[in-house]
Amino acid sequence: MTARRERIKFQGFGGTELAGKVELPAGPIRGAAVFAHCFTCSSDVAAAARISVALAEAGIAVMRFDFTGLGASDGDFADTNFSTNVADLVAASAFMCARYEAPGLLIGHSLGGAAVLAAAPEVDSVKAVVTIGAPAEPSHVENLLSGGIEALQADGEATVDIGGRPFQLKAQLLDDLRRRTIDQCVANLGAALLVMHSPVDNIVGVENAAQIYQVARHPKSFIALDGADHLLSKRRDSDFAASMIRAWVERYLDEAQQPSSTSGEGVVVSETGQGKFLNQVVAGRHRLLMDEPVSVGGYDAGPNPYELLAAALGGCTSMTMRMYAEHKKIPLERAEVEVRHATTHCEDCETSASGSTPKMDEWTRVLHLTGDLTDEQRAGLVRIADRCPVHLTLERSSRVVTEVADGKTTA
Repeated sequence: MTARRERIKFQGFGGTELAGKVELPAGPIRGAAVFAHCFTCSSDVAAAARISVALAEAGIAVMRFDFTGLGASDGDFADTNFSTNVADLVAASAFMCARYEAPGLLIGHSLGGAAVLAAAPEVDSVKAVVTIGAPAEPSHVENLLSGGIEALQADGEATVDIGGRPFQLKAQLLDDLRRRTIDQCVANLGAALLVMHSPVDNIVGVENAAQIYQVARHPKSFIALDGADHLLSKRRDSDFAASMIRAWVERYLDEAQQPSSTSGEGVVVSETGQGKFLNQVVAGRHRLLMDEPVSVGGYDAGPNPYELLAAALGGCTSMTMRMYAEHKKIPLERAEVEVRHATTHCEDCETSASGSTPKMDEWTRVLHLTGDLTDEQRAGLVRIADRCPVHLTLERSSRVVTEVADGKTTA
């Protein structure tokens, strides 16, 4: 499902206006998550964006926002600390619950990982927590402030270089980092935990992951992000992390409400409530989306009805040729069917009362046949293509019977 993005603003700790983005599934929301970015980063860091979009494509709405004083959020970063970050996370979760859906998943990267561990017990809806490259204790951040700790302690405020950028900090940040401990939060997490860490992380060593994992209670899991740097700057690393999170969190998602069918047979198509035209198609155990292009008001999150009909013709044609080839022992290596649809005037039909010729649907089917085939074998495959069941159904007239759920039938 193609994700769509909404920009949002909400009140964070102390009433400060915070800015963020919500990656929304094109179809029904199966779950919700909040993503906490790393220390002094923003919600636009590549790993956060890629993981959020990947989860949205799996049906999970993901909110990522800028902590107070960072990115597009208001406030003074110098007045923030680990505790205000946790408070911002709780506020973000409350906003997500009120605007979209209560978050069942919290994801945190680096210090954001420590923050989600501290925030999770304060968010009742949370069922699962993921940390990526997280320190076992918030005070680990002091390693990044080595050049400015003395100035902070002496003067109470200083400009500190972090990752090549200057940040104005106050001594209260150090006091808060040293006062907070994660052990109790992890031990009483009350949610499933997935710890993700690179063995070669040179910012936050992998021993931090071992400490978090050891303190946590089951259910808990660990995944090594082999070869990844701390920021998961390579796409393949963030994509791998996203795929692992998608698979792991499935068991902690509530079952999405499925369309009901009184007969238990056939195909069920129902509106998703997302957008103007988006529908969910349920065919047995299979699920897919049907939509219209953006140009007519849809999200283009799935094929339109005529594209599905063209797919039915193409698929049936390919399957019929395959069965014929196997039966006749024809060396057909691969069949590909290209289908185009158009509405044309029927020159062979009787002229209507208005004097114009009626229209008819025209399906153009192009067969691409690969293999060491003789002319006779190719001709046979073309003949059998014209006998596929969907082809025959489209060529002959059909009768559609409409039944309303109360049992009344309409022709």
